[in-house]
Amino acid sequence: MNFNLFNHNKPWLKFLLLMGLFFLYFVYLVYEYGIEDGGMVTLLTWSFFVLCTPVADAGFLLDFPIRLLYKVKMLHTEVIVWLLAICFSLFGALYYPEVFEMNALMKIFHEILLNPIPYWLIIVLCGIGTFLSIFLGDQVFDVFESKNIKFNQWFILKILLLLGLILSIIYLYYHLLITLNINF
Repeated sequence: MNFNLFNHNKPWLKFLLLMGLFFLYFVYLVYEYGIEDGGMVTLLTWSFFVLCTPVADAGFLLDFPIRLLYKVKMLHTEVIVWLLAICFSLFGALYYPEVFEMNALMKIFHEILLNPIPYWLIIVLCGIGTFLSIFLGDQVFDVFESKNIKFNQWFILKILLLLGLILSIIYLYYHLLITLNINF
């Protein structure tokens, strides 16, 4: 396999690979559960990865192409991504509660959604981690687009502090999962 295809000069290839995996997951779920339930499980899975992981992985499906095509900061689109994920989650919990019983991930997500104390702390930590990682990504992207941000010692210090903060949040996230006895 030629790993040079995945270097920093080919972000579209990474995006297309991620979109392809997401589409294959959707096709599998539609085959397994039908179009309505499979589509809902797909949206709820995406919502889970937006709301319950401390980095911007699921949001990348929307943030990255919008950043490249329209030059909108990923931080701004991530707010919309989070609003969509919250809406999909509420819609699923209210109108499709049966889909939360279809697989282990959905059961965990349902448990998190229904128990604000202590499980919403997971969502809060993930929100902080996600928005910090998006902010960091925007900063790095701006440097590579050379938008009047100087690559100096202050910028390097800010990036290192953000990375430290993100790693701390990820540590707290995993520690919280262990404390709450949530296993994947």
